Amino acid sequence: MNFPPDLVHHLSERLGLAPGKAERVIEEVLSYYSESVQAFVARRHGELQRDGHRNREIYAQLIQELQHRRFRAPALTERQLRRWIYG
Repeated sequence: MNFPPDLVHHLSERLGLAPGKAERVIEEVLSYYSESVQAFVARRHGELQRDGHRNREIYAQLIQELQHRRFRAPALTERQLRRWIYG
């Protein structure tokens, strides 16, 4: 992907990164901000489940986390979360 050279230079200078690493930082940030609500829910559910959390607490945590993400997610119920995760 081609990023504006001045952005790559700015990050390289500010963060002390090689230009290639600065480009990877940009890619990672763009990827983070392009994640959909459904993709976020599925990813976080898997992470929390692997950490040993039970679904009831996972749903409560997901509802809380969605309120603080960069996208404005609709208010979701546990049932909606379950349907997204399990179909």
